[in-house]
Amino acid sequence: MNFEERDTYGMYKRHAGESEGPGPRLMGANTLMGNDVYNEKEEDLGDIKEIMLDMTNGQVAYAVLSFGGFLGMGERLFAVPWDALKLDTENKRFILNVDKARLENAPGFDKDHWPDMADQTWKDEIQSFYETGRSAEQQGQQTHH
Repeated sequence: MNFEERDTYGMYKRHAGESEGPGPRLMGANTLMGNDVYNEKEEDLGDIKEIMLDMTNGQVAYAVLSFGGFLGMGERLFAVPWDALKLDTENKRFILNVDKARLENAPGFDKDHWPDMADQTWKDEIQSFYETGRSAEQQGQQTHH
């Protein structure tokens, strides 16, 4: 199911010649839950189960992606930095530039054992894996130059 199918308030409906509504630049978090995530090779990587907000700065920090398993059994969850995802408005899904085989080795967790997402070491590991953001060490080096 994609964001247009989850649009209970009609915010994405467009009529001929109209440009009203939030559009793809501003979207409701609930409408993004369950959206498919593919890579650039058209491989299905799973779907978005949750969106994690950083309450200290009001920014979206991670999308929690489900991958693997069968009918919810053996499913692994992955916290993907929000800036690693790109919205594909044409196909109404997200693109994550990671090979499926590489994702199988990503730092993940199961639904009963969530990591401490506020831990800086964990954040650095995730950002390094997905090659997003800057680690705390890089930020420290930049401030000392």
